[in-house]
Amino acid sequence: MSGARDDDATCIRRTRRWVEEVIVAHNFCPFAAREVARNSIRYAVNPESRLADTLEVLVGECETLDRDPAVETTLLICPQGFEVFEDYLDLVELADALLVEQGYEGTYQLASFHPDYRFADAPPDDAANYTNRSPYPMLHILREDSLERAIAAHPDPEGIPGRNIRYAREQGLAALRDLFERVGRS
Repeated sequence: MSGARDDDATCIRRTRRWVEEVIVAHNFCPFAAREVARNSIRYAVNPESRLADTLEVLVGECETLDRDPAVETTLLICPQGFEVFEDYLDLVELADALLVEQGYEGTYQLASFHPDYRFADAPPDDAANYTNRSPYPMLHILREDSLERAIAAHPDPEGIPGRNIRYAREQGLAALRDLFERVGRS
């Protein structure tokens, strides 16, 4: 949704708008509205474009969460270096392994979002891909204990992905493209 490298303020503004107008407004994550209302989401822009450096930034964000329990979750926005979806998938795989290596397994987990997100079994033009599409490549760092509590309180946590896919397909590809184009503007 963006061309040249946006400045940090633009990255955060667009990501915040995406969270509010896509994720919360369309209920793709039934747990997000509470955190938006509490202002407990950290929006961090990764200044790096190389894989190894980005992994260091990820560990630093986990350490920030360790120090600040008022921050519920972090969206680590990666505006450069991971524009190609396959490169981003490499980042996600290594990031997951790094969390285990750093002793964060069971403490934090990652969710992944990318402007060109595509589920492995979905065609590129499947509207369902928009459930994980975002203005920029990003790693969503979630507190696992909070996520477990939220899931336990939800009446049908296993049904969330299926509901999102049905909803996205009902909205249609054109409508979701238009929504993302609108949200992606400053």
